[in-house]
Amino acid sequence: MSGLPAEMTDRWQDRAEPAPGEGLFYWHMLVGHIPEVLALAGDARRRLASFAGLHFTPLAWLHMTVLIAGSASEISEEQIRQMSSAAGRLLADIPPITVTVGKIVYHPEAIMLAARPVEALQPVLEAAQKATRAVTGSPGRPGNKLPWAPHITIAYSTAQQSAEPIMTALGRSLPERSVQISTVSLVNQRGPERSWDWQPEATVRFGTSP
Repeated sequence: MSGLPAEMTDRWQDRAEPAPGEGLFYWHMLVGHIPEVLALAGDARRRLASFAGLHFTPLAWLHMTVLIAGSASEISEEQIRQMSSAAGRLLADIPPITVTVGKIVYHPEAIMLAARPVEALQPVLEAAQKATRAVTGSPGRPGNKLPWAPHITIAYSTAQQSAEPIMTALGRSLPERSVQISTVSLVNQRGPERSWDWQPEATVRFGTSP
């Protein structure tokens, strides 16, 4: 996700997605309840309000993707319980993690807020991978291209258009905020991505050891 795109493209033009009723289980750090994140997202939305061809992430589902655990048709309720318990044990000694959010990252398909430093959130990725492998036999698969770069997507592109006016309107950074991350959730994403038919099935809190 380095460099600046010349053109925005339609994220969903040729994207294979689950059919209605089908789902994928994701490990997400849900951040739509955090005031600092909502303030940044609101600022970005206001600056981008005049542009067509952008689909904004619903505020309630602002998130940082950690890992795709697998198909909902292949993961049972008991496995969800086992995965969340395993992740809870792995994260029990990890206190809430503070990251800085504000830098804007541009991709032809999306506009994002980077979360830094990446290394601070690495234990969450490792816990999700280990818990998923222990229960399903697979470590899951990345939600985006490697190396992992945790981010909050503000808007997805739905049209072909020049990126330059968008980047001029939003800039390279918003006023940086410190954000505390204290949970990771297993979320069933059902149907096409843009439908936002999400169901959190389990939430793991960091730092639960006495």
